[in-house]
Amino acid sequence: MSRRGANNARGRWGEDRAAEWYRARGYLIVARNWRHGRHGEIDLIARRDDVVVVCEVKARANDYFGHPALAVDQRKQSRLRRLAAAWLAEHRPGRVTVRFDVAAVSGARVDVIENAF
Repeated sequence: MSRRGANNARGRWGEDRAAEWYRARGYLIVARNWRHGRHGEIDLIARRDDVVVVCEVKARANDYFGHPALAVDQRKQSRLRRLAAAWLAEHRPGRVTVRFDVAAVSGARVDVIENAF
């Protein structure tokens, strides 16, 4: 398997672990890998009651290059905010609170940073 293929598989595996984390806490996964044209993608969108969570998942084999959450920089945060606005406009979920989380999956460990930005 190529390095890119291995990274894609790790990303999918990380998204699966993060989705399990949310489901175990009573969230419904309403979208995975939601794309908005060429503007980008939201890894996970979860909902519980009136809270919609936009989650960026970062999966790494280990912490050798630092904690995976460190990869969610200001530029990525801005892109996720714009994507979330587009998702909300398209799906019109009613009056909700939007929360931005980062799920850092390193090895078998899942750290979800709620209200990360």
